[in-house]
Amino acid sequence: MRFLIIQTAFIGDVILATSLIEKLQKFYPNSKLDFLMRKGNENLLENHPYVKEIIIWDKNKNKYRNLFKILEKIRKKKYHYLINCQRFTSSGFLTTFSQSRFKIGFDKNPFSRFFTDVFKHKIGNKKHEIERNHELISFFTDKKASKPKLYPTKNQFEKIKIYQKKNYICIFPTSVWFTKQMPKENFLKIIKHFKDFNIFLIGSKNDFKYCEMVKNESNNENVKNLSGKLQILETAALMKEAKMNYVNDSAPLHLASAMNANVTAFFCSTVPDFGFTPLSDNSKILQTEENLKCRPCGLHGYKKCKKKHFKCGYLINIKF
Repeated sequence: MRFLIIQTAFIGDVILATSLIEKLQKFYPNSKLDFLMRKGNENLLENHPYVKEIIIWDKNKNKYRNLFKILEKIRKKKYHYLINCQRFTSSGFLTTFSQSRFKIGFDKNPFSRFFTDVFKHKIGNKKHEIERNHELISFFTDKKASKPKLYPTKNQFEKIKIYQKKNYICIFPTSVWFTKQMPKENFLKIIKHFKDFNIFLIGSKNDFKYCEMVKNESNNENVKNLSGKLQILETAALMKEAKMNYVNDSAPLHLASAMNANVTAFFCSTVPDFGFTPLSDNSKILQTEENLKCRPCGLHGYKKCKKKHFKCGYLINIKF
């Protein structure tokens, strides 16, 4: 049995799609499973024990030429099941012309009329995204979604041991979208509370300057800026043993879920009902308790608050 999962969106989307890998491995342990993702995300599934091959689509260079090369490769593979987690044209094109026996996807995909099996995708019905994804394979597995999971290597766990010599917390203070990012003042309150812990500020290399500003304003010598210094699976390994991980509604939230790491997630302009909440055994959601008519203002967040007050961020009451 050969499976292909398509998820060429962003890091968090790929992490959540790993729940499908877990379920398929449970029901079809001798199958061959491949995963198609966008270039830049491939380190997420590095050395994954259940993924045979990672197919990488470079969207930034020769995007459509690469798309046709991928289609040619998919057709040669002759997948029994192609499972498309996305709702966009390019993935629908690949699914439709894949020559797979079963072409499975969501109704919102423009090519869905050509799929063999189509499922509704509705955000806001209080279903988690892993449950929506799981419906794609429920008819040949079971009715319960597996949790997402990542597999840092032994070497990656060894590398981060230098940061684990005393109790620590991890803080991810940034987001691609301004309205998903809790204000700096609230993160400084968290740092002040954990004065006897090591505190690691984590993000990409593009987040280094912002994290450095948070570090300097904290006046706490235990704060370390690790932005851009860790690979993504090294970050996941570090999160696993943290006393707590403080995250926005962004990719680190899903990293915590995939490692079953302690997590507190902040929802500013977005809301938990969208279905992207943490899945860890020890997880907490914090959001404003005030009923703001402007919230949620969108599914993905914006670069600035349309009302110019950003109350959904400033009014979050930090609780420990």
